[in-house]
Amino acid sequence: MSTQNALAQRLLSLQTPGQPLILTNIWDAITASTIASLHGTKALATASFAIAAAAGLADEDLDLDTNLRAVQAIARVTKKHDLPLTVDMQDGFGERLEEEIRRVIELGCVGCNLEDFGREVQGEGGQGKGGLYGIEEACERIKRVRKIAEELDVPDFVINARTDSYFAGPKAGLDEAITRGKAYLAAGASNIFIWGGPSRNGWGKGEVEKAVKALDGKLNVILVRMKKGGLGVEELREIGVARISVGPQLMIRSMARVKDEAEAILNGETV
Repeated sequence: MSTQNALAQRLLSLQTPGQPLILTNIWDAITASTIASLHGTKALATASFAIAAAAGLADEDLDLDTNLRAVQAIARVTKKHDLPLTVDMQDGFGERLEEEIRRVIELGCVGCNLEDFGREVQGEGGQGKGGLYGIEEACERIKRVRKIAEELDVPDFVINARTDSYFAGPKAGLDEAITRGKAYLAAGASNIFIWGGPSRNGWGKGEVEKAVKALDGKLNVILVRMKKGGLGVEELREIGVARISVGPQLMIRSMARVKDEAEAILNGETV
C-alpha cells in the first residue's frame, strides 16, 4: 500500500458518523501552517471561495491553474505535518476533470470536494449556462475521479460529493438532495455534502436528521459561525453527521479583524 493511500485511509476513517471530522478550511500556506499547528487538527481542507478571493477573483471565476498554485503551496505544509489534505475542486472545471484530479493527487492530496453544479453546462431542466448536471452525468463524473485515483495507486481517495440540489434545479429541495446523495454514494462517493445555498442561512435540525438517516450518517454540513441560532458542533455530533466544515467563514472573519487592526494603526493607536 502506498504512503499516500495510507493518508487517504486515515482521512476516510476520520469521517465517522457521530464522531465527525471537523475541518477549519484554509486558502494558502500561511493559514495551512497556522491550522496544522493546532492540536485538534486532524486534516486540512481548502475552500475554493477563499482561494479565489485571495487571488482577487470571484468564486465562479476561479480557474484551474490558480486553484492548483494554491494547492501546491498548501500541500508542502501538509506533507511537513503529515496531515491528509482534501481539495475543493468545484465541479472539476468542466472537461478538465481528469486533468485536475491527476494533478491534485500528484501534489499529494488524498481527497476532494466535487460539485454537481457546473458553471459551463446546460443545467438539468434547461435553465441555461450554469446549472446542475443530470444525476447520471454527475455519477459518471464521480466514477471518473475514482478511476483516476485507482490508476494512481490511491484507491481509497476520499470523494466528498457536494450537491447544490437543495436550492437549485427544477426539483430543488431536501428530497432531491437525498436522492442525489444516495446515487453519488453508489457511484463511488465517500461522503455527501448537501449545501444549504448562497444565502448561507443554513437548514434546520429536522432536515439534517432526515438526511443523516437517509444517508447512513455519511453527511458533511457547514457549521454556520457568522450568525446566531445555527446548529453547533455538539448538536451536529449528536445528530450523527460524519464531517463538519466552515467553508470561507474563517477568511471572511479574519479579513474583518485585519481591517479593524489596520484602521487602528492608521488612526494612530499604539497598542
